[in-house]
Amino acid sequence: MDYISNLQIQVASMKQGLFDQGYLDEQFIQIEMLQDETSPNFVEDVLMLFLRDSTKLVNDIEQTLIGAHRVNNECWRLREFCEECNVERCFESFRILKREHAIFKEKLECYLKLVRQAKHAEATSPPK
Repeated sequence: MDYISNLQIQVASMKQGLFDQGYLDEQFIQIEMLQDETSPNFVEDVLMLFLRDSTKLVNDIEQTLIGAHRVNNECWRLREFCEECNVERCFESFRILKREHAIFKEKLECYLKLVRQAKHAEATSPPK
């Protein structure tokens, strides 16, 4: 087996592994189908845009955080993995980020509800 064939087998194997592990889906196949002779680097360009843009989005999320320490920490981790082009760790970190955000959102909503109840109770109680 020559060098090129070996590389092609490695590429196919790695891509299949990414599908098997849930990192790629049908949308990736659609992107591959758009690549042709006129744009031979189309898939690579799209993936690089994704990595660049996802890093920017993580930075944007991070800048809007208001003391959400655990979410902030995961944003930092996600950014590091994006900069390293570590796709597997990016997706893992993104799943953790989404979970931490959901937990934070739920807890913050409970907190705000309690704050509103306290304000309402103060406003409706007779003066002392």
